[in-house]
Amino acid sequence: MTKLSTLAERKDKLTRTERKDLTRNSLLQAALALIGEGRSFTSLGIREIAREAGMVPNAFYRHFRNTDELGLELVEEMGVTLRRLLREARQTDVAEGDRVRRSVQVYHQYVIENRLLFLFVSSERSGGSRILRMAIRNEVSHFTSEMAQDFRRLGIYKDMSTTTLQMVCGLIVTTMLAAAPEILDLPPEQPLLEAEMMENFVRQLQLVLIGASVWKEALRKA
Repeated sequence: MTKLSTLAERKDKLTRTERKDLTRNSLLQAALALIGEGRSFTSLGIREIAREAGMVPNAFYRHFRNTDELGLELVEEMGVTLRRLLREARQTDVAEGDRVRRSVQVYHQYVIENRLLFLFVSSERSGGSRILRMAIRNEVSHFTSEMAQDFRRLGIYKDMSTTTLQMVCGLIVTTMLAAAPEILDLPPEQPLLEAEMMENFVRQLQLVLIGASVWKEALRKA
């Protein structure tokens, strides 16, 4: 049975909105599948994305004007979901010293479960379309601002200026993004290597936080 006939049978049992969402998601997953084969996102054509999704090319234009628009949705999907997960991790009722470790665990799990999405983001963050680079920067800005707001609410660095707090949170987000390729490159079924990498990741974030505390004290003495 072809992809096209399988998709058609599934769509017959769904509402119009559900059919539209299924088709849209199939195109997103098709693009990620091609990236998983070693392709760069900028090299993907509309016809091959549609073919991978089991559709005719015209179906693509019912959902996206071009490949950049599809890429923007992938960036947004990553940003919205990950921000929610990390926000929940920060709000979890755990000791302050365990909050970093919990956030690292949540982030690590999300990267592993969304390997192709992070391959896409890691690649487009430093190259490819300017539109997508800017979208990723905007997501980083959202991450940073949301984390700073949570820090204020939790009473972390309560005497620190907003500008400095934004800088600290920006360093944390940048460190997390830089860790994604290392997580993805880790050989499977290597628990010792994984534990070592996770511990190193936790220590990097703790170092940023400790440095921020010292910076706060320096400002207070000035």
